[in-house]
Amino acid sequence: MVHYLEAASTQTSTAGGVLGMIIPLVFCGIIFYFFLYKPQKKQDQQAQQMRDNLQVGDEITTTGGIIGRVVSIKDETMVIETTRDATKIRLLKSSVRSVDVKAEDAQG
Repeated sequence: MVHYLEAASTQTSTAGGVLGMIIPLVFCGIIFYFFLYKPQKKQDQQAQQMRDNLQVGDEITTTGGIIGRVVSIKDETMVIETTRDATKIRLLKSSVRSVDVKAEDAQG
């Protein structure tokens, strides 16, 4: 009878130890999701929306620091004009960091 109680006690303490290790891991996962993953996902969605709303005439800045005005847009690429000499560069839409002046704002 004594051996049975010792075995039951050992199993209970082992189960409690495993549960005590899993709960902090789950808690860390939840913190990771709400403080790192979710804000980054929201930021990525905003950047994608900005790129999808590009229009001819927008003044943009690229991730490489090039500033120019959008001349034409195709599927995933665009052409920008960077100087008054009409220097044109073909870029991926994904390289746009920000829209500095929207086309409507520049005209009005």
